[in-house]
Amino acid sequence: MLEKKIAVVIPAYKCKKHIVSVVQSIGPLVATIYVVDDKCPEKTGEYLKSVCDDPRLKVLFNEQNLGVGGAVKRGYLEAIKDGIDIAVKIDGDGQMDANLIPKFTRPIIAGYADYTKGNRFTRLNHIKKMPGIRIFGNACLSLISKISSGYWKIVDPTNGYTAISILALKEVELEKISQRYFFESDLLFRLGLVKAVVVDIPMESKYEDEVSNLKISTVTSEFALKHLRNFSKRIFYQYFILDLNIASIELVFGILLLGFGSIYGAVTWIHSAANNLFTPSGGVMMAALPIILGFQLILNFISFDIAKEPTLPLQKLH
Repeated sequence: MLEKKIAVVIPAYKCKKHIVSVVQSIGPLVATIYVVDDKCPEKTGEYLKSVCDDPRLKVLFNEQNLGVGGAVKRGYLEAIKDGIDIAVKIDGDGQMDANLIPKFTRPIIAGYADYTKGNRFTRLNHIKKMPGIRIFGNACLSLISKISSGYWKIVDPTNGYTAISILALKEVELEKISQRYFFESDLLFRLGLVKAVVVDIPMESKYEDEVSNLKISTVTSEFALKHLRNFSKRIFYQYFILDLNIASIELVFGILLLGFGSIYGAVTWIHSAANNLFTPSGGVMMAALPIILGFQLILNFISFDIAKEPTLPLQKLH
């Protein structure tokens, strides 16, 4: 097996306090370290250049703040240009253990994954150390991300510790991926469209004195709308453009039956209540039966969608 060139991409924004120790913790397995200063007000990039003499270090500067996604994409593009094989992404705030890099790259090197991502929910003792709001938020986001991306076995979708093969990066439309905090979820969606294999890697995060730049209250509605958009695009693309199959029919008839039963039932109930009448059993069945059948068809579609998750890595097809 040919040796793979591995790079680390670190988006840098308000992490001057931790960035030097993060870079110094990266082992010899890594050939290049890209630190992308995303117009940081602390001038993290300039500071790092002045104190760190690691020959692997390349500091890149964004002329304007693009958000974490924009900074990571800048690093990815540089890695593609430099002929890197695998790009690992970690944060600059010290929450991610650089000693785990071999663990993240091993499945890609072995040829059974295109993309690996961290999962902080594999062990109970790890979960206990997490703030409660993070546990609840990630549980909700995990379910929504499963639905929108099609990766039903993936947990912790917003985890920023990832590794990706450059082959997979070239397959996705990198320029269309979200620039800011939706980046990880949007990348999963794009990987699903090209049928890349994604593998979760168990890990533990550290929560010390770092201050997150992510404000849950400001991104909840934005995330919901973008997940809905991605879900709609995925279903249309995968089930009505690329492959019209029995699951496509189940989804259409399931929605129609569920919608008809719900509307008919609501109209019948309102009419009966307004006229102080009992709803006849026939009317109840006319509403209940389509709802039951529609719900069953949608469950069948979901089962089919779960089974359809990619299992053959892109690198096996090239």
